[in-house]
Amino acid sequence: MVVYPAIDLRGGRCVRLMEGDFARETVYGDDPVAVARRWEAAGAQWIHVVDLDGARAGTPVQAALVAEICAAVRVPVQVGGGLRDAAAVATVLEAGAARAVVGTMAAREPELCRSICRAHPGKVAVGLDARDGLVRVAGWLEGENQQAVVLAARAAEMGAAAVIYTDIERDGTELGPDLAGTEAVARAAGVPVIASGGVGTLDHLRAVATLSVAGVIVGRALYTGAVRLEDAIAAVRGA
Repeated sequence: MVVYPAIDLRGGRCVRLMEGDFARETVYGDDPVAVARRWEAAGAQWIHVVDLDGARAGTPVQAALVAEICAAVRVPVQVGGGLRDAAAVATVLEAGAARAVVGTMAAREPELCRSICRAHPGKVAVGLDARDGLVRVAGWLEGENQQAVVLAARAAEMGAAAVIYTDIERDGTELGPDLAGTEAVARAAGVPVIASGGVGTLDHLRAVATLSVAGVIVGRALYTGAVRLEDAIAAVRGA
């Protein structure tokens, strides 16, 4: 199972939100490129980057910084945030991302998502963000009357390379991941699933490693020092 250290970008800085709330932001660094290099040096196999400004604007905002991050490391980078049309997906892939993460598009425009997945085989993942089991979109600001497990099942039909499942209520809390919800999504998806949200201890990581998932994203816990990336990688390998 792959551990994905997260880099969330806002205003050119590395930040973390609490439960997806833009008003509850903590800044963890002014040099996201240096952060990416640090995660690579610590053994990261992938890096997960989110353009939070793009997620709110509905179009990539931090493309230049994303390109700097991708150029600075040798490991693959997956990038999400504001990727709601073909041009936006092409922008991040041309910036050097190995995988583009689409969310709103997958929920609201499945045919468009399908065509983009066909155009970039193996390079598009569906970001499935949920609260109380229901999908949230537009930077988590809007709700959809759609069950997370239903969208997970459609992801494979659309040709997605992977699904990234985030329980918004746990994201940034370090209180533990949504194990039941993650497992349900993993069973429904039919493609590799990456778990996200709530990881705060090595025991949380070991618990996720018992599920049918291919990876786990760790954010705030790495920045607070609650978890060291080297230890996180070792924990999932030994689970």
